[in-house]
Amino acid sequence: MVTSKAASVEAYLQELDPAHRALVAPVVALIRANLPEGFAEAMTWGMPTWEVPLQRYPKTYNGKPLAYVALAAQKQYAAIYLNMAYSDSAVEAELRGAYATAGLKLDMGKCCLRFRKAGDLLPEAIARAVASTSVEAFIAAYEASRRKP
Repeated sequence: MVTSKAASVEAYLQELDPAHRALVAPVVALIRANLPEGFAEAMTWGMPTWEVPLQRYPKTYNGKPLAYVALAAQKQYAAIYLNMAYSDSAVEAELRGAYATAGLKLDMGKCCLRFRKAGDLLPEAIARAVASTSVEAFIAAYEASRRKP
């Protein structure tokens, strides 16, 4: 499933085939357990997203909430979109370092960490990345990225 019309994360999980559900559901629990206060869970862009609510920060370039973390079950893999790792090089470096230390191959683009099985993930490193950035710091990083030189 690339995109979903589900209204809630629970409904999204129920739409998944059993293998994808078994892969993705523990990641949802991991994100929920480590998410800093102030972010809201939603279904945005057809996937579970944890974001800065528009009531908290409405001045986005596209009028959509700022996505902090998202999760999607794709056809051949699942992906966690760790936007704080994209906006904070220290978070990205810590995540990459944890994978290197563990001897695991990290399949990651700018913020998209792809995984095919639970063993591809380092839950402790992902939990630290998710817990790493407050709403205020995430908004500040967004604003800094939008400033014109």
